Amino acid sequence: MKLDSPYFDRIRVKPTRKPEEAQSNRRCEWPGCNRAGAHPAPKGRGREGQYFFYCREHVREYNQQYNYFRGMSDEEIASFQQSAMTGHRPTWNVGTGSGGLGGKGHDWRAFAYAFDVSDPLGIFGADDPREGAAQQRGRRLHNAELKSLRALGLDADASASDIRAQFKSLVMTLHPDQNGGDRSSEDKLREVIQAYKYLKKTGLC
Repeated sequence: MKLDSPYFDRIRVKPTRKPEEAQSNRRCEWPGCNRAGAHPAPKGRGREGQYFFYCREHVREYNQQYNYFRGMSDEEIASFQQSAMTGHRPTWNVGTGSGGLGGKGHDWRAFAYAFDVSDPLGIFGADDPREGAAQQRGRRLHNAELKSLRALGLDADASASDIRAQFKSLVMTLHPDQNGGDRSSEDKLREVIQAYKYLKKTGLC
């Protein structure tokens, strides 16, 4: 749009009011002061969101002497500052609960396997369920390889011959020609073929 366009004349912009104008009807709350109180000042701890309104001179004086921690001991101040690091929300130490993730007796191996969590640093333990046959291959299985194995109904310990045999069995079961022309299993068959091709490409079968 050009700067000399007539549309600019039709644009109506609501004028912004300056803070002094918006609060012109307020009086300074400083004892003995009758000037306009246009400047907010926090009322302090325990009254968050509440404000005094002072004139410019007295809000400066108030801010110079303002202390949010007034009346608190050193221990209380330290505790407040530590809690502020987490937004004053409750926290728990990892692994100290009685249940759930991190709780005593939690099966991290099952968690890693169920959610496809890669564990190159061995955080979930040396007996990760994805180890086994993968160790015999000289490397650990990637998430995509594990997903392909699951598409074939196999686990991480499946050998190359297991993969080939399972693939042939599934193709014979899911192919429309083996189901009287029923094509309801075509999506699953396509998933099985893609999984097998990927495993073959990676050298697992």
